[in-house]
Amino acid sequence: MKLEGLSETQQRRIEAAIQNVPFATLVGIGLESVGPGVASMTLEVRDVLRQNNGVVHGGAIATLIDSVAAFAVIPLLADDETATTVDLTISYIRPLISGTATASARVLREGRRVIALSAEVFDGSGNLAATGLTTYLRLARRF
Repeated sequence: MKLEGLSETQQRRIEAAIQNVPFATLVGIGLESVGPGVASMTLEVRDVLRQNNGVVHGGAIATLIDSVAAFAVIPLLADDETATTVDLTISYIRPLISGTATASARVLREGRRVIALSAEVFDGSGNLAATGLTTYLRLARRF
């Protein structure tokens, strides 16, 4: 995992977030890299992620997009802030059938309360499989 351009505090927060999101582990999402406003993750295509037509379920792809966007947001938050998804729009372009999918997210606009991001998912051959637009809302962190 590459943590680029992050302070020690931000690095610790990323490492804690990895431990505190067991759903991502259940699905099989792996963190590749994080920087301020950017992140990349992978998802190994497995039989448990397939829907009845034999391709990866859209919910697994949505989880990947939401997760990679969340990790792009984390370095932008103050110590007393957290964030939550308030909107997620996905365009499924081609099915994920096998191999490892790679997702990347980047911040389009960071406001005082709202952070807008885009994300892309590529199949193991480098073909675009899905795109996403999402919005996160900054919240006061409850310790």
